[in-house]
Amino acid sequence: MTASDTSDSVAEKAGSSDPIPGDLAMTRALWPLLLASAVGLLPFTVFSTYLVPIASETGRDVATVGGLRGLGGVAALAVGAALAPLIDRVPRAWAAAGGLALLGVAAALGAGGGFPLLAAFCLLTGAATAVLNPALATAAADRFGDGRAAGRAATLVSATTSMTSMLAAPLIALPAMVWGWQGDLLAVACLAVLLALVLLVRGRAGGPSVRRAQGPDGKQLPGYFASFRALAGVPGAVPLLLVSVLRTAVFMGYLAYLAAYYDDRFGLHPEVFSLVWTLSGASFFVSNLLTGRVTNAEGSRVGTERLLAIGVAAALVSAVGFWFTHWLPLALALTSLHAAAHAVVAACAVSLLVRRCGALRGTALSLNAAGQSLGVFAGAALGGAGLAVAGYPGIAAAFGGLLAVALVAAWLVTRRGPVEEDPACGVEEPE
Repeated sequence: MTASDTSDSVAEKAGSSDPIPGDLAMTRALWPLLLASAVGLLPFTVFSTYLVPIASETGRDVATVGGLRGLGGVAALAVGAALAPLIDRVPRAWAAAGGLALLGVAAALGAGGGFPLLAAFCLLTGAATAVLNPALATAAADRFGDGRAAGRAATLVSATTSMTSMLAAPLIALPAMVWGWQGDLLAVACLAVLLALVLLVRGRAGGPSVRRAQGPDGKQLPGYFASFRALAGVPGAVPLLLVSVLRTAVFMGYLAYLAAYYDDRFGLHPEVFSLVWTLSGASFFVSNLLTGRVTNAEGSRVGTERLLAIGVAAALVSAVGFWFTHWLPLALALTSLHAAAHAVVAACAVSLLVRRCGALRGTALSLNAAGQSLGVFAGAALGGAGLAVAGYPGIAAAFGGLLAVALVAAWLVTRRGPVEEDPACGVEEPE
């Protein structure tokens, strides 16, 4: 029996009444998808880490070159929303491989270093990740059926991404000492293309799950626009997507001003602040991993909907309290709590979307990713407006207001659930 066969047998058992496989078994079955999720984060990490030398290479100022990052967010939002229903209509391996191939092209262009090439790099990277990320999470979920195992598999992908965000900077910095940031991007391009080929081969061999344009039991998926209407009819789906957008806006806006706050209030220079960043990243990763495991465990008594609301409430308390803190140990504790709370919310949202949306999970996860892209822009803008109007209390008010709305949306999710996971959810009978 080959490793591929072993992986497939694990996936088949997960779809039955057998116990949910452990993390190691899931990792063996999903390793190409997990590796692809890590690679997908690297291009913009290289861009952010080496922004100053990249700007110097182009002869432009840092603000101008850094602003190109916004092109990626716009592309991710537009592509993610436009292609959301199509994710459920093509084999997951094809979608993921296409995203990786486009990512490889983007990284290769970025390595050229010219301003127009960097603009194309940011635009194509945003578009590529808008397809890649939901395709990977959906493919991972598909391999383990439609219940808790599917939710656990999807959150394992997001946990891998959060772990990569914590470790990527030092991992890319060491090779860059040999071949520079251009070499990093070329290496990412090669990895992306290689993984695209691996996913295509495994997909043809029955590796990563392939959803056809039909749901379970031969039921036909709704049309393009009908998919949005069908998703809106899934219990709690719209509030879940709203929670995801709002919590992303708060967290990314908070991170945008975190370094400035620690420098202004506690005099932490960048070298010392990097430890704070590590604390935040580690808290998010551990919390995301454990939440996905606990809420999707067989016979778990932890209500995912209730934990979602608790996570939003904890994020609200820490988001507001943090900006009024003048004691460094308390600030560090709130930084850790805030990251952990957001990780809980993120894992619960993904788990519930996977378990509730069934055959439309690709559409749901794609819209979730597009909403998060919108949240990145909204969070930074609202945080900046709050800071300009009323200083740190203004930021606290802006983020507190967003999370208050998110808490109401989370309450609506609890009112609509828990529900029995339905693999045919949102699927129409064939005519």
